[in-house]
Formats: sequence, structure tokens, C-alpha cells
Amino acid sequence: MPPGGAHIRSGSFPGSVVKPRVVLDANALMMPFQFRINLDAELDRLVGECEVYVPSSVVRELERLTRDRRAAKAARGLAGKYRTFETQRSGDAAVLEAAEALGATVVTNDAGLLAALRERRIPQITLRSRSHLAREP
Repeated sequence: MPPGGAHIRSGSFPGSVVKPRVVLDANALMMPFQFRINLDAELDRLVGECEVYVPSSVVRELERLTRDRRAAKAARGLAGKYRTFETQRSGDAAVLEAAEALGATVVTNDAGLLAALRERRIPQITLRSRSHLAREP
């Protein structure tokens, strides 16, 4: 079984596999530029081949921040390579909505969001030692 496990979608063709899903918040999208983390390589190491989503409100947040922060501009560009999860919610609520709707793991280092994720028993991936990502127990 691949890292992160394989999931069989009910009603699909026998043997078809649904990839694990991951949701990124703005904090996660800035990690590669602040800490020189290879986000795709780290996700592949932790969960294997996966579908990566960014809530639409996170994209809008990064667009607002690009005026003031170089990392936000780079993060906005990075967000464009992933799938967008459309939501009317903003901030942590949007990330929580996406994670619950997609059955996804969330990548973040935001303390408030991590607490909400733990409360809802949503799996998390966080930055460790400013050098790599790790799954939260």
C-alpha cells in the first residue's frame, strides 16, 4: 500500500484508487520561500502521490498580501499549480470547510488553525525544525 494508504471509491471500477487529498493554507504556501522547503517533495515523502487543493479565499488572501511581501507573491504563483477549492468562507473557516468536504489532510503552521483541526480530528502536517514537514500524531 502506498504511503498515506490507498482508498477505494465506492461505485468506481474495481481496483481504482482515489489519491489522498491535501489542503494548503497561506502559511503552507509561503514555506518554500521562507524556509526553502520543497513542498511537493515533502508531500510525496509523507503521503505519496496526492491531490493538492488551495481554498479560493487563500488565493485571494495571497493576492492582497503580494503588495507588501515578496514571499506572498511567490506563494500566489505556487498556488496556481494546484487545484482550487471554491468557497465563500475566509480564513481558517475556508480551510476547515475544504478539509472536511474533501476528507483531506491540512498543511499549516498556524497555531489557531492547528487547534481547530485537532478538535475536529482532521489530520495535519506541520513544519519541523524549519527544514522538513511532519505528520502530527
